[in-house]
Amino acid sequence: MNQESSEIKDIEIDLLLEAVYRRYGYDFRNYSRSSIERRLSQFLSDKKCSSYSEVTGRTLRDSVLFHELVSYFSISVTALFRDPFFYKALQEQVLPFLRTWPHFKIWHAGCATGEEPYSMAILLSDAKLLNRATIYATDISQSALETAKTGIYNLNIIKQGSINYLDAVIGSASLSDYYQASYGAAVLNSTLKNKVTFSRHNLVIDKSFGEMQAIICRNVLIYFNQSLQNQVLQLFWESLEFGGYLCLGDKESLLFSPLADKFMIIDEKAKIYKKIA
Repeated sequence: MNQESSEIKDIEIDLLLEAVYRRYGYDFRNYSRSSIERRLSQFLSDKKCSSYSEVTGRTLRDSVLFHELVSYFSISVTALFRDPFFYKALQEQVLPFLRTWPHFKIWHAGCATGEEPYSMAILLSDAKLLNRATIYATDISQSALETAKTGIYNLNIIKQGSINYLDAVIGSASLSDYYQASYGAAVLNSTLKNKVTFSRHNLVIDKSFGEMQAIICRNVLIYFNQSLQNQVLQLFWESLEFGGYLCLGDKESLLFSPLADKFMIIDEKAKIYKKIA
């Protein structure tokens, strides 16, 4: 692509993101540019659009198409007990703190189709703490949230989740205690689903989500530029109780954040931090 074509593409993408913000209130302008370009390129191909300008015109007039576009921008890479070492660290570092509260609140931000908050609910059930918990799970994608609310997953997802669970959990419980299998799918128990409240929340423009004892937001910040990362981290800091825990993804860090001195590193590998100021 020559310089002129590249400049035109950049302008078209800028105009598209600005139009989406002004028309629908969704702000993707500070998302990682390389990520936005990859996802838009896939959207153009799937929807047979010839240019970013065509996408702008169509999404401004078609809210259904716009919400399909949002689904391309949302983060959907997830699994039950993904990164078992993280859940092992939760049991060792965070659950003892939660145990000191008669009631505690956990926020899973960017929950996608729900596997992570359900993994947390299972972990808490194993530790006999689920009855004290309120788990909030939020995402920008309404379609992902609708899937999450059903608590129904393909058996291949459950199979991999069972492997992860065995690697993650300190104890001898079985993941099969938490679902019923039928017709190639698995339905999670109602005791888990009743403890997770799913709702739409936009990390870019929405406000603090309340006073939480723990916030889990793993592998979402990597899709934001530095300015937006700092803005979202400020939101998390405001939403945490003093002494509460913030859990990020394995490729994310507070190291270069203006908020670094307001947290203590609890587990560097698992990216678990404690609010100290």
